[in-house]
Amino acid sequence: MTPPRSHPGEDPTVTSSNSSPDPTDPTDPTGPTDPTGPTGTENRNRTAGPRRSRLRAAAAAAVATALGAAALAALPGTASAASSLSVQYRTSATGATADQSEPWFKVKNTGTTALPLSEVKLRYYFKSDAPGATYRFACSWAVKGCGNITGTFGNLANPTDTADRYLEIGFTSGAGSLAPGADTGDMQLRFHQSNWQTLRQSDDYSFIAAQTAYGDSTKVTATRAGTLVWGTAPAGNTPTDPPTTPPPTTPPPGGSGSLWDDFTYTAHTDPKISANGWSVRSNSGGPGVPGATWDPSNVTFATSGGNTVMTLETSTNGTASGTEHTEVLTKATKFKNGTYAARVKFSDAPKSGPDGDRVVQTFFTINDLKAPMADDYAEYDFEYLPNGGWGEPANILYATSWETYNPEPWQAVNAHTESRQSFAGWHDLVVTIDNNAITYYVDGQLFGTHDASYLPERPMSINFNQWLIDLNGQTSTTPRAYEQQVDYVLHVKDQVLTPAQVNAKIAGYRSAGTAFEDTVPAS
Repeated sequence: MTPPRSHPGEDPTVTSSNSSPDPTDPTDPTGPTDPTGPTGTENRNRTAGPRRSRLRAAAAAAVATALGAAALAALPGTASAASSLSVQYRTSATGATADQSEPWFKVKNTGTTALPLSEVKLRYYFKSDAPGATYRFACSWAVKGCGNITGTFGNLANPTDTADRYLEIGFTSGAGSLAPGADTGDMQLRFHQSNWQTLRQSDDYSFIAAQTAYGDSTKVTATRAGTLVWGTAPAGNTPTDPPTTPPPTTPPPGGSGSLWDDFTYTAHTDPKISANGWSVRSNSGGPGVPGATWDPSNVTFATSGGNTVMTLETSTNGTASGTEHTEVLTKATKFKNGTYAARVKFSDAPKSGPDGDRVVQTFFTINDLKAPMADDYAEYDFEYLPNGGWGEPANILYATSWETYNPEPWQAVNAHTESRQSFAGWHDLVVTIDNNAITYYVDGQLFGTHDASYLPERPMSINFNQWLIDLNGQTSTTPRAYEQQVDYVLHVKDQVLTPAQVNAKIAGYRSAGTAFEDTVPAS
């Protein structure tokens, strides 16, 4: 079967499939990511073949729910008077209850210099209609173009009587800049419960029933480049970038070994990188553009939001020889069951040059394929495609669990869950593996569950990479570069932690000033 598709005009949804994809479907979104080159494939054509009879149980349907965004800081949140922008709000759905909430916005540049909208994020705060309620975002119409506006949901670190969630609105580079005094014009936005049940607006922090014409609203916050510049957040929930880890909830129990790295390095040549068990890739090979190089110098480190973050830059001039991919991976393949977590910043637009390349931004675990269709192969991926690829026309996030594959002719056995929407910005990614299932979370919300058919037989490495599928998405010879950032990585051996326990463990490391720890025994 082929993975479900969103009907034209509908909001993006999370879909999943555990079966081998249809070999006649060129849009199939599955395939291996191999960091080592020689044992992998450079042909990521997402078609698949039959499973081998030795594979374990038949796969069950994957579980998928809507997503939230990263947790917010536990600090007061009021913008300074010297704001460079203002936010106007109105609603076209004024009832105490409604089928969907309709917050419309205009952003105005109140400063004296141009305001790049890609630096701006708005947050509209609301009270969820049930503890497990999930929501969908849509843009009905916008002067700047709905394709240039993103919407994601998140949970507040410190819930109040009128807010425990937020809708975050962002802009791609295609939205351009605002000249001093200019505004965005209408942004007619809406959101609804995933099951289309009635939602209650009257108890929502940012909702103002009487605001039927545009007017300034300080109940909506705006950040510019991660700094709060407009509005007042619900108490204890100041937006930050990257999001500050919320306070610990229940401390996780002790484990049989942990890997923690805050990436407090100075450069790709820092000897601590190798001493701490990491390799910055330089060898040639797949995945990606045949003939491209993997350049260690494109891995850099800098301070952001008080933490050191690792940046992976991928660049191209439209030729194979002018294409540079990046990857950082553990030298040891000693990681198997347990919890894996990372905070990763995905980007929808290049840092420079024209957009459109079919770039892949990742966090994953993997071991080597010893023979075609060998069923002791394992791989568990988060892969974000901001410009689509593998038959997808636009941004999409995949979570994929691998049983095996055959590089030639291409056959694949995996389960995948996907969400067709923008994931630009910081996200907390968690995958847990026990003896029963592989479970993926994004920003504390369940993303997908894949069954025991895809459990690992052998230990794996931990990897981050960014690469181009091909050079067909953007054919220009103008140089361009894309960035993916990583704030931290954590693995706890043989323990399934909740996202809240992951946050608690990270907060413990950071409060203790621990930059690195590796107590995971060799496999």
